[in-house]
Order: sequence, then C-alpha cells, then structure tokens
Amino acid sequence: MITALISLNKDNMSVIREQDVVPFRNRVKEHAVKIKMGLVNQTKLITAASELVRNMLRYGGGGEVLIEVVSRGRDNGIRLTFNDKGPGIADISLAMKDGFTTGKSLGLGLPGTKRLVNEFDIKSELGKGTKVTIVKWVNG
Repeated sequence: MITALISLNKDNMSVIREQDVVPFRNRVKEHAVKIKMGLVNQTKLITAASELVRNMLRYGGGGEVLIEVVSRGRDNGIRLTFNDKGPGIADISLAMKDGFTTGKSLGLGLPGTKRLVNEFDIKSELGKGTKVTIVKWVNG
C-alpha cells in the first residue's frame, strides 16, 4: 500500500512505442537529480521504472506514466504511476512470485521491481488494464 503523500510536482508521459522509453527514463532521472537523490537510489529507481515501462509496452500495449516528486514530512521521493488499458493480470499473487513469467523472460520483473523500491502497489482488472505505483525515497 502506498502511504499518503504530498505531491510537489507532476509530469505525465505517454509511453506507446519503444522509442518513448529513453525519453521517459531521462525524465525520471531529471526529477531524481532535482531532489538530490543519490546515484545508487537513482539507479534502483530507473531500473524499476524501465522494467515496469517495458511490461506496460509488452503486455499492456503502452499507456500513461505519472511522474511525481512527493514529500512525506522531511522526506522527498519520486512516485511513478503506470496505467495501461491492456488485458490485465489474472493472478497478481502468482505474477509477484520470483520465476513466474508469461513470456520468454527470467520472471524477475514485478518481484524484482518491488525489491528495488520503497513502496510498491499493483492493481489489475481483467479486460480493463493494470495500474502499478512505486515510490523511491531520496534516503531509502
């Protein structure tokens, strides 16, 4: 579950083609640098964001990503919300298990992403799409 946060800055991006991935990653990095996130946490955030955006393209046919600089007291971070209108995930608990894959990957995507960030939330409805929200704190 994602905690209640104050959004300080919002940026919405459409990611509908492979060519949109690099500009998206660059935008995430720009926001992380602005809030003085260290290089290790930037790398974790961008790795997680890359995995989720590629899943959104591969399984959801692309979608929208909301990039937010958020605050919780003195802590600042980046919240990313990925929304697609794809087929949805039939069994989220199965999809969150290491080794599970519906494609030809290693099956580390969703559980690996969860380990890279401080907060992770996923909601999916068959036939309607999937929404994944992650938060990475500057000092987290």
